[in-house]
Amino acid sequence: MTEPFSEAPALCGRLRQPRQMLADQRYDGHKSIHDDAMAEGLGLRAGPIEGPTHFSQFDPLLHQVFGKAWFETGCISAHYQNMVVEGEEVRAFVEPVAGEARFVRLRAEKRDGTPVLTGSASIGDAMGLPHELQQRIAKLRPPTGLVINRDLRVGQRGAVVEKIRMGFDTHMGDHYPFTLADKLAVITEPSPWYTRESGHESPWGRPIIPTEMISVLLGSTSAQSGLSGRKPAVGLFAGQEIRLLQGPLFVDQDYELEREIIALSESARTESVWIRTRVYDAGSRALVAEMILNGAVMKASYPDYESEARALYGSA
Repeated sequence: MTEPFSEAPALCGRLRQPRQMLADQRYDGHKSIHDDAMAEGLGLRAGPIEGPTHFSQFDPLLHQVFGKAWFETGCISAHYQNMVVEGEEVRAFVEPVAGEARFVRLRAEKRDGTPVLTGSASIGDAMGLPHELQQRIAKLRPPTGLVINRDLRVGQRGAVVEKIRMGFDTHMGDHYPFTLADKLAVITEPSPWYTRESGHESPWGRPIIPTEMISVLLGSTSAQSGLSGRKPAVGLFAGQEIRLLQGPLFVDQDYELEREIIALSESARTESVWIRTRVYDAGSRALVAEMILNGAVMKASYPDYESEARALYGSA
């Protein structure tokens, strides 16, 4: 029997207005790009909302496609394209790929069609699948003129094993000056599986951490790793991949993190360090998740960029 249509339709979420949670974010003693004044000083119209905030809009769609396996062995891989500020509306799309039962393409866009991110998602073993960040890493050329990140090396590991835990009322530090409870009060896609009141009714018998908050959990102690360039410089997320191996990640569970630089790159306006973070259950030391983050720093935010570039390479 032939199929009635040659292509499966894309899934489309509702327009949402994600909230800005990082206006008070601080690192290295200064405000971040999410502060309006800092953003405007770098030529942006306002402080952008952090990229992984949009991951929440994909969770209901990917659960519809993959079932609860999405929260157990799901992988989301995204390249951030255009910044979103509070008040703008965003919609998420999931597009099936012919012949791929465990792999889909993703995109998010603003109400007017402006692209926000492009990416992919899967369940199960993600090795060999054409995930967004894996493809971009494969195409990177070795940088030749690093200034801010010139002291970093591919293969360099974090200075310590970082110990983390996220409770509902845990303040996540200067990098993330809010709690899980704060986020759940404004999250674009609420779920009883996330809450202290009903989390015990989840398939795993306890509350789970939303996908967007996995980024917060893993980023809250990143300063301990020592895997950052010269300062002061203002950074932003350019791309991100979160992969669950033995998920979900749970509220009030102890985890340990190990980080490693897997690539360095540069563009006309930024320098990037690509870091893989491995997440281990603190008790069993089982590897439960991984994240790859392309953290880009803006050359214009580093006060001595031009003079140091001339001294190092003969030109800015």
